[in-house]
Amino acid sequence: MSSPDLNLLPTLDALLAEGSVAGAARRLGLSPSAMSRALARLRAATGDPLLVRAGRGLVPSPRALELRERIGSLVQEAEAMLRPARRLRLKQLQRRFTLRSREGFVENFGARLLQRVAAEAPGVQLHFLPKLDKDSAPLRDGRVDLETGVVAADSGPELRTQALFRDRLVGVVRPGHPLSRGRVTAEQLAAARHVAVALQGSGPEAIDTALAALGLQRELAATVGGFAAALALVRDAELVACVPERHTGSLRAGLHSFALPAELQIGTLTISLLWHPRWDGDAAHRWLRGCVQEVCGDSEQGCTHRG
Repeated sequence: MSSPDLNLLPTLDALLAEGSVAGAARRLGLSPSAMSRALARLRAATGDPLLVRAGRGLVPSPRALELRERIGSLVQEAEAMLRPARRLRLKQLQRRFTLRSREGFVENFGARLLQRVAAEAPGVQLHFLPKLDKDSAPLRDGRVDLETGVVAADSGPELRTQALFRDRLVGVVRPGHPLSRGRVTAEQLAAARHVAVALQGSGPEAIDTALAALGLQRELAATVGGFAAALALVRDAELVACVPERHTGSLRAGLHSFALPAELQIGTLTISLLWHPRWDGDAAHRWLRGCVQEVCGDSEQGCTHRG
């Protein structure tokens, strides 16, 4: 069965509104003969005469009367869908956005982001979710609007990414720990007892790879699933944790942080914003991305399309 010709909907709307072929033709800028042919196609498509001769005029059939109640709003809604989006009015915007991130993002940037959003769009709510793995399915199926993190090689190739800021790993110990005094060497770092952060969906930690290249291996006392847990152990035990500096800024309050030995040659991390391309044309989503960028980003970073 062939699909109906949806181009006939405006014609049907004009015919039912005008009640005459000539009036509908003038309304749509067509000739009367072209409108007569369109009416014949509508009759064939609906299986109904729609407009019936009555004296010198036409009267609507019962089916036409039923359709007339709905066709006008349907055509207007369809036309609105095909027009450019209206200018975004932030003060009237009522919407809930879901953002997924690793530990530390909300603690370091959440309050400032909420303040920025509330000042511009008080009707917008932010729902923060913990990022427990690198699975991009929540972005693809719409459960998550935005996500932050290091872009993985196996992330969905269709995802959009925008670099937010660069970060680096630092060592963290409690005050008075032997590594809190003076420059730390690779050998000293490896000899200390560590608490490792094992994030689901991630490979070996960069610190392990760097130490292995020097023939060293750190002593692991514990492994945890997040930065907050690692730093909580460091706060109350003679342990060292290696965590992203900027991402854990507030979590490290009261602890001693130190630069990792230069010979480990651990580069910087790029924390990015990720979203699905379905939101590229959404003005409200674009505005929120700009808010996140301004609150925690490096302005010189641009948007890229992976794939």
